[in-house]
Amino acid sequence: QVQLVESGGGLVQAGGSLRLSCAASGRTFSSFRMGWFRQTPGKEREIVAAIDWSGGRTRYADSVRGRFTISRDNAKSAVYLQMNSLKADDTAVYYCAADAGPWGASAWSRNYDYWGQGTQVTVSS
Repeated sequence: QVQLVESGGGLVQAGGSLRLSCAASGRTFSSFRMGWFRQTPGKEREIVAAIDWSGGRTRYADSVRGRFTISRDNAKSAVYLQMNSLKADDTAVYYCAADAGPWGASAWSRNYDYWGQGTQVTVSS
């Protein structure tokens, strides 16, 4: 089992920045690929960014590429999402997710076994 706890969400003006953190406990963190997803009411959960176990590979949704950065610190069992130049369309509940599966499956929420409770990000325009 892996327990994930997100923090860092909140209310920010358009153009501002937030940094989300996800603290993991349980099984060996460094064996998991990690993802950040987001969801708004009535819509499916979508990938924001993902990072492999070593941090050597990342992927981003087209809508956030160049503005968001995913990183991880295996020594601290944590993954981060730095969000810059935030837009109103970034408003959502953001979820941290973990899975031990292959990197090729990292873009889809169905391929993650472990989820945090989510943190709300609201961007005012």
